[in-house]
Amino acid sequence: MATEYDVIVLGSGPGGYVAAIRCAQLGLKTAIVERENLGGICLNWGCIPTKAMLRSAEIYHYMQHAGDYGLVAKGIEADLAAIVKRSRGVAKQLNQGVTHLMKKNKITVHMGEGRLTGATSLTVKSDKGEEALSAKHIIVATGARARDLPFAPADGKRVWTYRHAMTPAELPAKLLVIGSGAIGIEFASFYNDLGSEVTVVEMLDRIVPVEDADVSTFLEKSLRKQGINIMTGAGVEAIKVSDKGITATIKDKAGNAATSEFTHVIVAIGIVPNTENIGLEGLAEMDRGFIQIDPYGRTKSKGLWAIGDCTPGPWLAHKASHEGVTAAEAIAQELGNKDAHPHPLNRSAIPGCTYCHPQVASVGMTEAKAKEAGYEIRVGNFPFIGNGKAIALGEAEGFIKTVFDAKTGELLGAHMVGAEVTELIQGYTVGKTLETTEAELMQTVFPHPTLSEMMHESVLDAYGRAIHF
Repeated sequence: MATEYDVIVLGSGPGGYVAAIRCAQLGLKTAIVERENLGGICLNWGCIPTKAMLRSAEIYHYMQHAGDYGLVAKGIEADLAAIVKRSRGVAKQLNQGVTHLMKKNKITVHMGEGRLTGATSLTVKSDKGEEALSAKHIIVATGARARDLPFAPADGKRVWTYRHAMTPAELPAKLLVIGSGAIGIEFASFYNDLGSEVTVVEMLDRIVPVEDADVSTFLEKSLRKQGINIMTGAGVEAIKVSDKGITATIKDKAGNAATSEFTHVIVAIGIVPNTENIGLEGLAEMDRGFIQIDPYGRTKSKGLWAIGDCTPGPWLAHKASHEGVTAAEAIAQELGNKDAHPHPLNRSAIPGCTYCHPQVASVGMTEAKAKEAGYEIRVGNFPFIGNGKAIALGEAEGFIKTVFDAKTGELLGAHMVGAEVTELIQGYTVGKTLETTEAELMQTVFPHPTLSEMMHESVLDAYGRAIHF
């Protein structure tokens, strides 16, 4: 006989475990099913351990430039094995933290391969055998995995996905990165800082193509200055793998194809949702493998919900977590909990962050998207070189750009490149959520000296009132 719950969450990534915790907080008997590690890709192989590695590279960079700060540092070396060990330690610590949160919230954990047998039932297969579970509601949070090149599947030796790139046996002497989204650029930045010769190939006409065009241009110039070779409007047509490395055939933007030798390649060309072979047939509407949902996470089958990277993008951990809370609240409301107040996700207020050097962060519409949408706009820009704290930090490279509706003063978007902008962006995200106009932002007192003052100045600049530049 099947074990029964109010809610079962299939997958324990940042969407799944957050959904489970919120369900438990709302008084629902909750279980979670995970086939590998609690915390999913983000905590174990994505967001967190990569940031640990990037932090090591950042400190190494500063130590190499100690003289810029009036310091002397000699004999500086990067220990790749130690960097990887620290990164894996951080991931382990957070995995244990999620385990603790499951116990604290009295969530039952079933380790094994989950497969739906209906909208509100599933089986879990593990070394112990097969167990049947049922619930009033099931949330699918199975996430996604890296997309392989059809002509060069990842082997973990020469052809890497992000998982292989986080546990390298050796530092690549000559690294090819295919794709210039957040994952590709972060790894390009990391390995370049550690001394690899890095080439990035992007088939579109600019890197980090989802960002504002000005940010893309600035970042490309900065990365080139750091020694990264960048090829835009180009594509990798073939890869031949040998024991010594790879030979890649790359067609440039002029249509000319040439071969180049590399020791390793990282493939960062997107994701594939983990939705096959989990029993979804006939239960959910699908589009290119992604589960189609309403604003609260409902699928077409009553009692079956979906969140995170197995649903339409953007494919970000914080978006998955927010969807998890929304679905949990909606489920609790359906089950009669008057304290549940689900709010659908506002997609225009989802920040995006890329942790390369310099960092990139954004929220809302780019200047081009705002124009395409028919807005009459006002645009503000403020450079890091005009900020005292940035100069004192030795980080005077970058800018902050804001886009406003000229008629209403609505903040349509904000775009940043420079030191610590991944921390600054949340100020604008809160502003968008509160439907802030330029008036409130202008009247806000920003502390001095801080990098955040540039946010104020960018708003002022949009209205011809910038003070310090």
